[in-house]
Amino acid sequence: MDEHVTPIRRLANLDAIRGVGVLGIFFLNIYFMGNSFFGYAQHAVQPISDITIELLSNFFLEGRFFSLFAMLFGAGMLIQFQKYQSQLAQPSSHKYLKQQKWRLYWLILFGIIHGVFIFPGDILLSYGVSGLLAFKYRYLDADALIRQAKWFIFMSLIPITLISLSPDDQVYLRDSTLFMEQLSAWTGSYSEQLIMHLTMFGYMILVIPLTLMWFIAGLMLIGMALYKREVFSKGLDANTLKQSLFWALTLSLIDSVLSFSGNTILVALSDVVLLLSALACALVYIHIICLLCQNSSQRFTALQNVGKLAFSLYILQSIVGIILLRYLAPEWQQQLDRTGYMSIAVFYTIVQLLLAHWYLRYFKQGPLEKLWRYLVLRRG
Repeated sequence: MDEHVTPIRRLANLDAIRGVGVLGIFFLNIYFMGNSFFGYAQHAVQPISDITIELLSNFFLEGRFFSLFAMLFGAGMLIQFQKYQSQLAQPSSHKYLKQQKWRLYWLILFGIIHGVFIFPGDILLSYGVSGLLAFKYRYLDADALIRQAKWFIFMSLIPITLISLSPDDQVYLRDSTLFMEQLSAWTGSYSEQLIMHLTMFGYMILVIPLTLMWFIAGLMLIGMALYKREVFSKGLDANTLKQSLFWALTLSLIDSVLSFSGNTILVALSDVVLLLSALACALVYIHIICLLCQNSSQRFTALQNVGKLAFSLYILQSIVGIILLRYLAPEWQQQLDRTGYMSIAVFYTIVQLLLAHWYLRYFKQGPLEKLWRYLVLRRG
């Protein structure tokens, strides 16, 4: 490798970025905690507040944290591998590569459990499968990783576009017949919800090898390239930052125009544009956080704490959101506008910051992080 990295020292920037990612993803997942298939039910005539929040989301939220996590995951795999690399000459060195693969196998299992029994909007399964693919390219230099990532993303966008353009005549608006049917199903007994989960999970099993596996693997390869170029330590170079800003703003604008066009085909295409705008915007977020945090454990400590517990907090978000919107207050699915959902997300963000601060005063590792590590070491 032609890049100079120091894999042993923990990067505070990564924890801060991960913290932003796990907090941010709840602002999007909250819409799907009640109805995990259709998500938020719009009004026939949208209030100004809904339009405003959706526009802001198109520019700053949608897909951004998904991309952040995928790139961080790729960087994390490379960091772990380089930590093990110093022992590759020893007879027992093969066990470290075995451990890395078992980390992904266990993540896939966690994803299956999470997706089937808790929240079918799970992303862990996709990350585990994509990680197995991306890990094969760990020896490539940064430029080669970027080239391979472009191919993976291009390959994924073709079937994603075709799926997006597939005809769908269902009308899912607030108080529509479909909305009421869905509300009844998603707030019914747990056994009824489980059937819905299994249906969605079966769909995901079919879709992942065609679309998400390649797209997420591409993002992971970009994360590896960023790490090899020391972007997670120093931020983006000036030229890459300018390009990322340009494409983030331009593609977000195109996405917004398409999504509000009222044309079914154009709205479907906006979902594809969204993926690319999210990637560019995520790169900008990485640069900003690295610039502000400067790899200091004394800066953005609250975000770093959340980042250290990202796995546990991600699962807890699902549990809290589903209990709230399916059991404690299912009527909110009929009553809340986007402002209400955002208020819940803001409140729970504060709760997570306080929870992470309190937890790390007494423990060094999150409960699921600890379990994951134990299972990997025990199996490896």
